[in-house]
Amino acid sequence: MAKDDYFVITYRILTYLYNCFKQGEAPDISVFGPDAIGINNGYWGNIMESLLSEGYIKGIAVLPRMGGGFGIKLLELRITQKGIEFLQDNSKMAKARDLLRSLKETVPGL
Repeated sequence: MAKDDYFVITYRILTYLYNCFKQGEAPDISVFGPDAIGINNGYWGNIMESLLSEGYIKGIAVLPRMGGGFGIKLLELRITQKGIEFLQDNSKMAKARDLLRSLKETVPGL
């Protein structure tokens, strides 16, 4: 699994949203947005749309853009119970967590 793998990015986003949920704070896009994660806007938008359609998050709107594609508008973004369960129980999420732990040990600032 690479650090730009779908499941790694999903793990990072859901973990951040879960921490915000537990602390009663609003998510800050500068922490989990495409620039912060190091991916392009289209890939990030597809991941966010997928998380919404799977029921792992709520509080975003998927808006069509002129010329094709779509944009993501954050309303009251938060993780759902289903998202928390996916984060904690899914084997792909466990692999992503383990990868990120190993990268943090070898790559300072990651």
